[in-house]
Amino acid sequence: MKSEFIHRAIAASALSLLLGSAASAQEYVFKLHHFLGAKSPAQTEMLEPWARQVEENSGGQVKIEIYPSMTLGGRPPELINQVRDGVVDLIWTVNGYTPGLFPRTEVMELPTVFKNDPVAANLAMYDMYDEYLADDYKGVEPMFLHVHAGQAIHMAEKPVHSPADLKGMDMRIPTRTGAWIIEALGANPVAMPVPDLPQALSKGVVDGAFIPWEIIPALQIQDQTEYQIEGADKERFGTTTFQVSMNKARWDGLPEDIQKAFRDASGRDWVAEVGRIWREQDEKGIAVAVEAGNTHITLTEEQTAAFRDALRPVVQRWIDDVSANGIDGAALVEAARAHVAENQTAAAD
Repeated sequence: MKSEFIHRAIAASALSLLLGSAASAQEYVFKLHHFLGAKSPAQTEMLEPWARQVEENSGGQVKIEIYPSMTLGGRPPELINQVRDGVVDLIWTVNGYTPGLFPRTEVMELPTVFKNDPVAANLAMYDMYDEYLADDYKGVEPMFLHVHAGQAIHMAEKPVHSPADLKGMDMRIPTRTGAWIIEALGANPVAMPVPDLPQALSKGVVDGAFIPWEIIPALQIQDQTEYQIEGADKERFGTTTFQVSMNKARWDGLPEDIQKAFRDASGRDWVAEVGRIWREQDEKGIAVAVEAGNTHITLTEEQTAAFRDALRPVVQRWIDDVSANGIDGAALVEAARAHVAENQTAAAD
């Protein structure tokens, strides 16, 4: 009996040491909060691989716990304040859920600035950050910025081949630049976070939406729409910018090796990969809609040009708006277009 007791004591002690060692190895635990589901590609294909890479880079000192679907409370537009106030450590959010808060970064959302290349757009924002975009991010430390594959048109009942086809329609948008796009096309913008869209479509609150294909399977958009429309050569009508950011005080309190673990997981190679991930998921999304019997309309070059002409004033509207607040909007547009073009050229070489 005494021998058995000793063996149990030794085993218990060993287990205690093992658990204690594991706990001490993960010295830095972070909560990452976001608005989509646990099975969305944004989590499974982007946030989870990124988090695991940070953990690996840290040698096991970092643990990132991901909380999807706003499970820590609040609504999607509150995410940026949650991270700024330190309620959570990290967030993934849509910049445009808080209109006007990230005015410089909006440049990448504009039609004719973003056309159809999320890799080039992500790399352009990465290259522009220090000189052009950093002032948008006071109170947070961005890990990385990215876009999705671009705004395409989803319609519940009506096909679209020209701007005139959208006149008077009620269309969901995620951002204020998206609202300007919809207004320029003669439709009525209806702002809402994307998780609210299926119900809005089913109840006829909106006639359609400007969103990428990627979200189709996650929200079962194919069941609420009949038509998906995009421009020639996958050209889109602007895009949406996103950020993964950390509370600034939390970041500043981290030792250099832990900061390096995050930075090494969030560099140019990663933001390019994020662009490829969103493009790939976009292709999967439209396949789901087509397989469900929806009609995928690709506009002709002539039809696409008509949309470009209608949307050109949106760029000047944005320049005038941000310039009134002391931001050189024209210089930002020029820089963004140049950086996108450079990264498209680099990718082609």
